[in-house]
Amino acid sequence: MSRTRVLFLCTGNSARSQMAEALLRSLAGDRVEAASAGIEPKGLHPLAVKAMREIGIDISRQRSKGLEAVDGTPFRFVITVCDKANESCPVFPGDTERIHWSFEDPAAAEGSEEERLRVFRRVRDELLGRLRLFVAAQHVGGEGQAARVREV
Repeated sequence: MSRTRVLFLCTGNSARSQMAEALLRSLAGDRVEAASAGIEPKGLHPLAVKAMREIGIDISRQRSKGLEAVDGTPFRFVITVCDKANESCPVFPGDTERIHWSFEDPAAAEGSEEERLRVFRRVRDELLGRLRLFVAAQHVGGEGQAARVREV
């Protein structure tokens, strides 16, 4: 069985797309090949790492990358998770379905670290909810895979 390739695209590839990539891997297991990239990569945000670690997913070894890192890779789905990436998204060859999900940029949150972390948690949980629906609708992932993501 071939794995479904999914690319998450956002502006900085620092939070939303990084979290989505890891969440999809956790939900769908080896039936999916998830990747992420940014229009203007900014580096992995430490609060994204912290928010994901709270649900048992370590993204500390993921790296922020630009579109050139995935150039030439055929994806079944390209999912933009911010409006700017949606507007700037290049055309991908082949049978690629583009999907747009608009999520707040947690990296732009202001306030104390705890206040900013609350925004990262909320966006993480919103991504998780959307990805559960995506996995179910696209029939990627196996029975019981969603249990691998700890509830907070």
